[in-house]
Amino acid sequence: MEQLKLGSIMLTWLNGGVTHMDGGAMFGVVPKPLWSRKYPHNDLNQIELRTDPILIQVDGKNLLIETGIGNGKFTDKQKRNYGITEESKLEDQLKQLGLTTMDIDFVLMTHMHFDHASGLAKWQNDTLVPTFENATILTSEIEWNECKNPNIRSRNTYWQQNWQPIEHQVKTFKESIEVVPGIHMFHTGGHSDGHSIVKIERDGELLIHMADLMPTHAHQNSLWVLAYDDYPMGSIFAKEKWLKEGLDKSAWFIFYHDFKYRALKWNNDIEIIEEVLREKIAK
Repeated sequence: MEQLKLGSIMLTWLNGGVTHMDGGAMFGVVPKPLWSRKYPHNDLNQIELRTDPILIQVDGKNLLIETGIGNGKFTDKQKRNYGITEESKLEDQLKQLGLTTMDIDFVLMTHMHFDHASGLAKWQNDTLVPTFENATILTSEIEWNECKNPNIRSRNTYWQQNWQPIEHQVKTFKESIEVVPGIHMFHTGGHSDGHSIVKIERDGELLIHMADLMPTHAHQNSLWVLAYDDYPMGSIFAKEKWLKEGLDKSAWFIFYHDFKYRALKWNNDIEIIEEVLREKIAK
């Protein structure tokens, strides 16, 4: 487990499973000769996308950003289609940290797509029950309404099995919410109508979790947006806004999906000046 300690905050990346999705879909209109220089792909043109929740420990509270893909939530066909090669080890890793799922106080859901939300509920015998029994689950009001009432495009990614078991735990917000002092969620739209980001500003440090506006370090260019984005121009405008703030303030950018980086800092020339690598590939 990789960790980053900044002032009073400790971040720990937990193994929530891994998918492999089509590189063309993940980079939209960007030609393959361009994106393949920045992010590797396999023989099926799939790229590795982690689904690794970020545990934030601060002020005696345990916050979790996203929830991974869980266990036993996919058919064999879905596993093939989504390139799933690992399922979640989140509970085992919490145990290594001296924690259980009962110790999670808040779950911050930037959006409710299946690759972020499948870890919200788990099987208990033949019943789906909340994974994080005592947590308040936060997501934008727009996102919550759409996940329960998906349209013809979004119904393949908003699954009733993910939201129904936990709906009594959900608290929504309109434009922004301060979860604990210095940790905010901001509604951005773009990837989905209700998509949000997480901004952490404490102890003189700034961290930004762009979620699926910038799922990997290779998506840093504001024009490199996903074919999966429902509102691509919204993604572009939001990326420009938050990237500018982050670069101007020397922010850490933290990732849920990236195969290589857990967190990094760029300078204004988009050169990496600090990094936290995944242990698997760290040198």
